[in-house]
Amino acid sequence: MASSDPNKLLTKADKLTKLSLTRWSADWKTATGLYEQAAIGFRASKNHEKAKLAYEKASQGQEMLSSPWDAAKHMESAAALAKELSNWREVGDFYQKASQLYMECSRPQPASDALAKGARALEDTMPEEAIQLYTDACTILEDDDKDQMAFDLYRAVTSVYIKLEKYSDAASSLLRLGLAADKCNATNSQSKAYLSAIIVYLYAHDFQQAEKCYNDCSQIDAFLKSDHNRCASKFLAAYTDGDVDEIKKIAQSSAVSHLDHAIIRIARKLPTGDVSALKAATAEDGEEPLDENDLT
Repeated sequence: MASSDPNKLLTKADKLTKLSLTRWSADWKTATGLYEQAAIGFRASKNHEKAKLAYEKASQGQEMLSSPWDAAKHMESAAALAKELSNWREVGDFYQKASQLYMECSRPQPASDALAKGARALEDTMPEEAIQLYTDACTILEDDDKDQMAFDLYRAVTSVYIKLEKYSDAASSLLRLGLAADKCNATNSQSKAYLSAIIVYLYAHDFQQAEKCYNDCSQIDAFLKSDHNRCASKFLAAYTDGDVDEIKKIAQSSAVSHLDHAIIRIARKLPTGDVSALKAATAEDGEEPLDENDLT
């Protein structure tokens, strides 16, 4: 009867993949089956480190057997165990490898999903890497004309940017979401994304950029006719008037309450700077210069 000791299975599999004077070719088929059995045994006994190693080897074996789908599945299992072990660098590397393997068998959806899993796992410990994984996951879906499936990924990466106080990047991510929504004719998601971008600029106390963003987005008919446009317009008017109470009131409105949680949180903290200074600057800009030749 074959041994069920995962350590012995792992050792036996390793011997089958190493060349020697008596073994001129590796037996990857048998070895891969043994690696898979060992991985299951190690995981059942909660030996996560060795289970991770066995899944890595099983993934390599499936690659050698020209089965990228099974190789990707094993690499995802290794990534999940790396997460349990808090080996964050491996988490990112393994999910990226799994994604590449899924792409080898022309499966962009699970390839994107693998990157998204890695990104979610790394948000708190390696946020910059999480951003890159989310971005790559979005790109895979866009290239496959599955823009609508990327909406949640854009929202997730926006939230990470906000946590890192990278407000310009957060707004850019929201504008990219708006563009993806435009391609899908998802007008409600599109106008929500544009209002959210304007709120992000206001939170960063960049009124000029918020106003520019509003003017640019208002060139798009779907946004121009939306409640979200009217909400953005009210925000800008309240800022121009230096009306703190009105800004707080708009932040509690229905249009804002139906945005994503990360945007609602920052909207409820508006205004973040001195809007009275903005009112004074606007008043100065609005004054007409004195014409010395006009005596009337």
